[in-house]
Formats: sequence, C-alpha cells, structure tokens
Amino acid sequence: MPRLLIDLSPLRSSVPYRRMWLGTSLSAIGTGLTTVAVSLQIYDITGSTFNVGLVGLFALVPLVAFGLYGGAIVDAYDRRRVVVTTSTGLLLVGVGFTAQAWFDVGSVGLLYGLVAVQNALFAVNNPARTAIVPRLLPVGLLPAANALTGLSMGLSYTVGPLVAGALVGWWGYSATYAVEVALVAVALATLVALPPVPPEGEVRRAGLASVWEGLRFLGTRPNVRMTFLVDLAAMVFAMPRVLFPAIGATALGGGATTVGLLSAAIAAGTVTANLFSGPLGAVRRQGLAVLLSVAAWGATIVAFGLVVAASPGPVPGGGAGSSLWLAVAVLVLAGAADAVSSVFRMTILQAATPDALRGRLQGVFIVVVAGGPQLGQLVLGTTAQLTGEALAAIAGGTACLLVLVALARYQPGFARYDARDPTP
Repeated sequence: MPRLLIDLSPLRSSVPYRRMWLGTSLSAIGTGLTTVAVSLQIYDITGSTFNVGLVGLFALVPLVAFGLYGGAIVDAYDRRRVVVTTSTGLLLVGVGFTAQAWFDVGSVGLLYGLVAVQNALFAVNNPARTAIVPRLLPVGLLPAANALTGLSMGLSYTVGPLVAGALVGWWGYSATYAVEVALVAVALATLVALPPVPPEGEVRRAGLASVWEGLRFLGTRPNVRMTFLVDLAAMVFAMPRVLFPAIGATALGGGATTVGLLSAAIAAGTVTANLFSGPLGAVRRQGLAVLLSVAAWGATIVAFGLVVAASPGPVPGGGAGSSLWLAVAVLVLAGAADAVSSVFRMTILQAATPDALRGRLQGVFIVVVAGGPQLGQLVLGTTAQLTGEALAAIAGGTACLLVLVALARYQPGFARYDARDPTP
C-alpha cells in the first residue's frame, strides 16, 4: 500500500541531495523575505503602487533573457561550479540590499537594479540546481524529490512573506535583508559541499547556437513539449491572483485581509498536497496525471468564479461576505491540483531529457513559469475589465479546460506516457 505522507527517501538516500535541498529551502525563504521587503521599501519611498508594480517588470525581463541563455551555460560547465558561482553572486546582491538600507540610500533605481541582477542570477542558478537532481538520485525517486521541492517552495511563499512583514515592522529593512544574507550564506555552504557534476554526453559551447539546439529538441519531443503547453494553458488563461484585489473590495469584501487569505489559500493547497504526496511515487501514467491535475485546476477556477458570482457582497461595515470561506476552500483545492501537476511535469522533464540538454530545458522551464503567470495577469485583468471578476474567472477556467482538451487530442500519446519508459 503506498504511503500517504510525503516520501523522504531522497533525503535519506543521498547526502549531497539532502544538503542541496536544505540550501535551496533556506535560499527560497530568503528570496521570499527580500521580495516583500523590496515592495514595502519602494512603497515607503514613493507612495506609489505603480512603482511597486514595476518590480515585477525588472524581475521578469532578466528571468526570461537569462533563463534561456543560462540553460546553455548550465549544459556547458560543471553544474556544481555554476551553482556555487551564481549563489555567491546572490549573496553579494543580498549584501547590496542590506547596505543600501543601512545607509538609507533611498534610491528606487538602485533597488530595481538589484532586483534585476538577483533575478538574472536566479535564472542561471535554478536550472543548474534542477539539472543536478537526476544525477544525485535514481529516476524512481524523482517524483518524491519534486514533491519535496514543491513543499519547500510552498513554505517559502507563506513563511517568507509572514516573517518579512514582522521583521520590517520590528527591526527595519536592513535587519530583514541581513537575515536573507545569513540564509543564503548557509545555503552556499551546503552547495560548496556538492561533488563535481560535469555535463554528460556531447558538450556544446554556450551561445545562441546552443540555445537554439535546446529549442529544436523541445520542438521535436512531444511529451516534453506537452509539459510546457499544459502549464501555459493553466497559467495564461486561469491564474486568478490579479482578480483578488477587486474581489476583496467588492464581491467578497474584507479588502486586504481577503486578498491575503485568497493568496494564502493557493499556497496552503500546494503545501498540503506535497505533505500528502506519498502515493505519487507509485503513479506510472504520469502524463495522464498531469492532464487530470490541470483539468482539476481549471475546474476549481470555474468553481471559484461561480462562488464569487453567487456572493451576496460585503457585509455592512466593510467586512468579508459569507462566501469567503467557500472561495478559500476552492482555491486550496486549486493549489493542491497545481502541486500534483508540478511534481509530474518536472519529473517527466528531468527523466525524459538527456543530461546534455537538461540545463537548456530547465532554462525554458524558468521562462514558462515566470512568464506564464505574468501574461495570465494581463489576460484575466483585461477580461475582468470587460466582464467583471466573476465572469473572468469562469471564462478563464473554461478556456483552460477547452485548450487542455485540444492539446490532449493533438498529442494523444502524452496520456500514455509511462514512467518506466521515459520517452521525450
């Protein structure tokens, strides 16, 4: 009988993997701290929500640009060396954040610049770390390893912002950034202890030709390609976060508190699903599992829209409406579905991609993960402007389901993908 709770076998079976997972988890919490602290500091300096919103632009552009080229770097050099070098850079960026707060520089431009450099380094660091995992663990433990990654990321999305808010309130920005520096320093120590991980197979020089080779591989390997396409269907058409502020102000009420609850609900679903991910290691039809979990995501977003549409509105005095907790419950289910999809998409990508191309494909993954939700905010935000928030969620979830059906019909072999024979 499959175990119910998360499988910790990867942590027990590989000391290098255990060290890297610990370092990655600490670094992710530090990144969560900085993300919130930067937004708060920019708002304190400018008093402008627009200026806070520009942080996303300065993060996204380097992620996209360096995600593609960074993957080529990962495939051309020892991955331990790439991880250690970029983590050292992230540590220095953290020192920069701390110094500008300590000396009260008050420069929004400097903060934008540090955010850009931080995300450029992350766009190389993340594919390198992810490409190392299949070299440290047998293929049968990859689902468990990706569930552990999902758990650490989910916790970072909840713990990081909560701790950042408290630290900024108690000790100020410089102390908050200093905590991130300490966490990244510990993470760097765990990465230095990794064994060398040189790329296997034919090594190509990092450059545009190498990037293009990775894209050509993706274009001719339907199972790997489908992991990206189904995620784009979910994130572009049915990522509801952009709707939360208006929903908190009107349909459900409660304002910022409601927005926080709705955002935390998705993260709570992610954490819960990963905590109870033990049975996922026994799933062979991983492509089918991806399709079903993305379908569940789309269906829950439709349900969320229906709950918002049926809400009687805010209670007198500005409180939240009676439908809030039902909306939260639906989004918890959505987060759980996304977590399952993420585990299997990452597992297929790692297992079915040759080692010589893993860095480049992980670079494309970074671009999709970063760019999909950003594009989704534009799509749902525009739809909401025309139809209202409830109908935008219903339409987005429905579009996700329709595109998913079309993709499954276009590539029927994906539903038959077997973990025992990882064919790209």
